[in-house]
Amino acid sequence: MPLHVNSETGLLEAVIVHTPGKEVTLVNPERREQLLFDDIIYETDARQEHLDMVDIFKVAMSGGSAVPSGSVFEICDLALEALRQEQARIFFTDELIRSLPDTNIGLLRDDLLRLSPESLMEFIVTGVTAELPRISLDPAPNLMFTRDLAAVVNECIILSRAAKPARVREFLLMETIARFHPLFASIRKKIIHIGKQDSVEGGDILVASPEVVLVGISERTTFSGLMSITEKLLRHRVRHVVAVDMPKQRASMHLDTIFTFASPDECIAFPPAIIDRTNNITVFSRVDGRIAVNRRESLKKTLENLLGRRMTFIKCGGEDPVIQVREQWTDGANVFALAPGVIVGYERNTETFRQLARHGYEVIHQNEFIRQWKDRPFRPSAGEKYAITFQGNELCRGRGGARCMTLPIIRGEEPS
Repeated sequence: MPLHVNSETGLLEAVIVHTPGKEVTLVNPERREQLLFDDIIYETDARQEHLDMVDIFKVAMSGGSAVPSGSVFEICDLALEALRQEQARIFFTDELIRSLPDTNIGLLRDDLLRLSPESLMEFIVTGVTAELPRISLDPAPNLMFTRDLAAVVNECIILSRAAKPARVREFLLMETIARFHPLFASIRKKIIHIGKQDSVEGGDILVASPEVVLVGISERTTFSGLMSITEKLLRHRVRHVVAVDMPKQRASMHLDTIFTFASPDECIAFPPAIIDRTNNITVFSRVDGRIAVNRRESLKKTLENLLGRRMTFIKCGGEDPVIQVREQWTDGANVFALAPGVIVGYERNTETFRQLARHGYEVIHQNEFIRQWKDRPFRPSAGEKYAITFQGNELCRGRGGARCMTLPIIRGEEPS
């Protein structure tokens, strides 16, 4: 199964997710900020909302895919399969000890290696396990945001490096899967690593086309991290890396919290940080074996120039500045494309969906979408566009939307 992602909106064929579990219940409210949460999450409702989202994916991938229908992979299932290999357990344990030098976990290396794969997985996700009762770590509630852990770009994979210690275990888990799980065999020799002093997170990486990749310089992705992956991407099929300098703040921690693609020529953008901001774009291009650097005025003009087509930026939250901020806060700009012009997002962002309707999208609730397509292959005709809404009132407390909760590993080619 060759892994490849050549765009943000090509037909989805395989994706990695994590349905929230016990780890979100174990978040102590007094520790929530250290764990990067603004609020605590009710596990039962969050889990059901996530499963509803996954049902949309399965229906949308129900026909004509190059891989079996509904290729939605749970990251914990992949990790457990990888950790059944002794070398994978040794790799993860040693990297965890190296990555947490301020803890005494190194003293327990032998105990960790004696854990069964199931108990080691429990310890990784929840921070506790009955097989090792004398030690505990914080839970890993951010694991549901699988997007941040890696990014498949064409036939390469960028393994992210966490900006915050709270997410170290998740990022190491993804690296263990990429190194040891057979699903990643086709891409294993094309891993792009991040320097130990740098940070890059997958929410800052958008694949506009096989030749154009966007990278946000954000609260979580450093300039040095950007430069590290830019040089490596430009050695492959990528011709242009577009750096987007962003406000370094919690509300817009990643580029995809303020900007995502809905179709090849339509994007949802948070106006204050994308549409109204200028002179924050730098393009790194591969020209005759060297890297050329050019400053650009705006993201819209840059994309139109590099992609060779007119782009439409649909305003997250519409025209009202207060509603723009409110809906960006609840992930109105963070939609996930299942196919060109077919996107998924939280239903609570009503003004953003009104804007989409004005641009020709049929706004349809998850239940109606599933009812219409569950018994037949989902193949929208040219010009047919859908904005599928699902309830995420509990999920959005974690500050991430549909794109944040998805790591696509196979997409079909966009129609030319």
